[in-house]
Amino acid sequence: MTKFADILLPLAQPTYTFAVDEDMAIEEGMAVAVPFGQKRDIYYTGIVWKVHNTPPAAKRIKRVVRLLYGGRRLLTPAQQRLWEWVADYYLCSLGEVMRIALPALLKPSALDAESHLEAEYRPRTERYLALSTPREEELHPHFEKLERRAPRQYTALLRLAELTRELDTAWIPRRLIESDSTVLNTLQKKGLIIGCEGERTRDKELLAKRGAHAFRLPELSPHQHEALDRLKESFEEHPTALLYGITGSGKTELYIHLIAETLARGGDVLMLVPEIALTTQLVERLERIFASRVTPYHSKLSPERRTRTYLDLCRSEGGEFVVGARSALFLPLKNLQLIIVDEEHDASYKQSDPAPRYHARDCAVVATRLLGCRTLLGSATPSLESWTHAQTGKYGFSTLTQRYGGTPLPRILCSDTLRSVKRGERKSHFNLELRLRISEALARKEQVILFQNRRGFSPFVQCPGCGHTPRCPHCNVSLTYHKASERLSCHYCGYHTPLPTECPKCHQSPLSPAGFGTEKLTEEIAKLWPEAKTLRMDRDTVNSETAFRRAISAFERGEADILIGTQMVTKGLDFGEVSLVGILNADNLLFSPDFRASERAYQLLSQVAGRAGRRDRQGEVVIQCSDPAHPVIRRVVEGDYAAMARAELAERESFRYPPYARLIRFTLRHTDREVLFRAALSLGEQLRQRFGRRLLGPVTPAVDKIRDEYLAELLLKIESGASSQRARSILRQEIAAFRAGAFKNITLLCDVDPQ
Repeated sequence: MTKFADILLPLAQPTYTFAVDEDMAIEEGMAVAVPFGQKRDIYYTGIVWKVHNTPPAAKRIKRVVRLLYGGRRLLTPAQQRLWEWVADYYLCSLGEVMRIALPALLKPSALDAESHLEAEYRPRTERYLALSTPREEELHPHFEKLERRAPRQYTALLRLAELTRELDTAWIPRRLIESDSTVLNTLQKKGLIIGCEGERTRDKELLAKRGAHAFRLPELSPHQHEALDRLKESFEEHPTALLYGITGSGKTELYIHLIAETLARGGDVLMLVPEIALTTQLVERLERIFASRVTPYHSKLSPERRTRTYLDLCRSEGGEFVVGARSALFLPLKNLQLIIVDEEHDASYKQSDPAPRYHARDCAVVATRLLGCRTLLGSATPSLESWTHAQTGKYGFSTLTQRYGGTPLPRILCSDTLRSVKRGERKSHFNLELRLRISEALARKEQVILFQNRRGFSPFVQCPGCGHTPRCPHCNVSLTYHKASERLSCHYCGYHTPLPTECPKCHQSPLSPAGFGTEKLTEEIAKLWPEAKTLRMDRDTVNSETAFRRAISAFERGEADILIGTQMVTKGLDFGEVSLVGILNADNLLFSPDFRASERAYQLLSQVAGRAGRRDRQGEVVIQCSDPAHPVIRRVVEGDYAAMARAELAERESFRYPPYARLIRFTLRHTDREVLFRAALSLGEQLRQRFGRRLLGPVTPAVDKIRDEYLAELLLKIESGASSQRARSILRQEIAAFRAGAFKNITLLCDVDPQ
C-alpha cells in the first residue's frame, strides 16, 4: 500500500501531501527533500508532519525525494504541538513558524535535486584515535620500549590510554591529545594506534562522561532561601510562577539553584533573556558555575554554529542548559523541565516582523502545558499581565524585597528641568544637581552611567530662518543627525544623505541641530569633564556581540569612568563600581501615545536606576524631567511598583485594555494612500459586521509611511471571558475573504497581543 505524508515547507502555506516510497523509513518530525511548484519544481527542505494512507484529491501527486540528515528527527511530537499552537494563536501559517524556528542552514532550497543534495548541511568532522587493542596490558611492552627510546611517542600513547580510561570510550578526539602529527602518525605506522574520521563530538559530552559535575553554587541569604522555598512550593500547584525581586536582590542566584537541581535530575533547562547583548555577561557568569554545560543560542551566532547546536540537541537525551533570546524557545530539547524567562516584562520578547509575531514569554507559559515543564518568570518590574495572574492565583508567586548583601536601594532624586532653566543652573543638557554629583563621583574614582533614549547627535536638524526640517523621502519621519559621519539618517529604512551646507528650501541659513542624542552627549561630557574617560553604547557603536562584549569588559575593568547609552545600558547589567546613574530626559518616556506608556516608563526608569550601588554602598540616581510631580516619576522615586500597578490596572479596566481584554492589531500597507484607505474602510466594515463595537479604526499611525508604503491600522478588542479561539476562527475566514477580494494587492499584517 502506498504511503503518504503531509509535508511542511518553509513557505507561508499549510502542509502539502506527497507520496512516499514503501522502502523509505519515514517518521513524523524528520526532514525530507521534496519538489514543489506549479510551472517548475523547486526542491525544498520539508518537515514530515503526518504519515498516513489517505491519498489526496489532486490528480498528480509528487513524491518525497529522500530523507535528510541521516533520518534524524528534527522535531519532537511536543514541539509539533507547540508549532501548531503558535500558528493558530498568532494567525499565521505553520510554514511561517518553520521559517523562524529552524536555523537557515537546515532548510536549503535549490532548482534541482543535485543542487539541493550539495546544499544539505553536513556536520563538521574531526579526527579520532584509538588504541589498537582494547586490552591495554598487551601494550605494556611497547610502553617500556618507547619510554627509553622515544619519549614523545611514549607521552602521546600514555595520554591516549589515560583518556580512554577516563572517558570510558575507545575513540578519542585528536584535539585532546597535545602531540605533533608526526608523532601520532609514527605510532599509527607501528600499529599501536588506529584512526578514523567522524562527526565532531561536543566538549560537554566528553565532560559528562567524566562523571557528575560538582556545581559551585552561590550561597543564599536567609531571605533568598525563603523565596526559593516559596517558589518550589508554588510549583507543586502551579506550572508557572512569578518571581518579583527588586533590582540587585539576587534573582539570578535563585535561578542558578533551580537550574542545578534540574540538571542533576537529567532534565533540560532553557533560560530566555530579552536582548542578545544580555547573554554576554550572563553566560560568562553562568559558565563560572556550570562550565561547558552552558549553550548560548541567538541570531548573532554564525549560521553554522546555530545549526550545529540544533542538531546536537536533536541527539541529546537530557541534561542540556541553553541560554538564549526568544528564538531559543523552538530548540529541540527532549527532556525540558524548566524554562526561566528573565526580565519577563521586556518588550523585546515580542517579535515584530516577520510572522509569526509571537511573544516568547507567553509561548513559554503555554509550553508548560504542552511540554509538561515548569516556567519561572522573573522581573523587578513585572508586566501588568503577569502581575495580575500572580495576584489572582493563576501563577505561583514569590518575592525578593531585599538587595543581596544588604545594600539599600539607590536614593532617587528628581531634578526639575524647567526650574533649572529659569534659575540659570542648566549647563549644556545637565541640571546643576546632576553636574555636582557626576563631579563628586569622579572625584571618588567611582563610575557613572548616563541614560539617554535617543542615539545620534540630534533627533533632527532645522533651518533657523524658515523652520524647514529634512525628512526621509521614503518614510514620514525626520532625519537624525549623526555628527561623526556628517550625515542625516533614517532609523526606519536606513536611508542616509550628507548634511547640506545650507537649507535646501530657503538657501539662506545652515541647518542647526535640535535636541540631543548619545553622540552629542558624549561630546558635551568631554567639554564639561575633560579628564573623564567615556564609553558610548548604542546601535551606532555596538552592532555585534563581539563589540558589546568588548564594551562591557572595558567598563568592568575600569577603562572608562562614564558609560553613556540607550536602552542597552538599562537591562540586566551588573557593575560593582557604579555609584551614580543619570537619566537625562525622562519626559520622552512619559508622553508616548500608547496605553502602556506609564507602565513602560516606570519599568525603564526603575531598571536603569537599579544599576547604581549594587555592591557595598548606596547608589544615587538623578532623573531630569520637566514634571517631577508626574505620578509615574513619583512612584519611581518611592520605589512603589504596587501603587503604579493599582493605578494602571484601574484605568485599563475602565477602557477594556489588557489584561482585561485581548488585542489584535491589523496593519494595512500600500504605495497608494487613497487605495489603502479604501481597503482599510472595506476591511473595517467587513469586521464590524462580525465584531460590532469591539473594532476600532481605521486610523493613521504616528508614523504613517515606511519604505514608500503608507500605513493604516485597525484594532480589535476581545473582552476577557469571550472565546478567543472562536474570534480567531472568524478572523481567519474574514482575512482569507479580504485577501481573495478586490484588495488582494494590499499587504495585511495581523499582530495578536501587540506590544
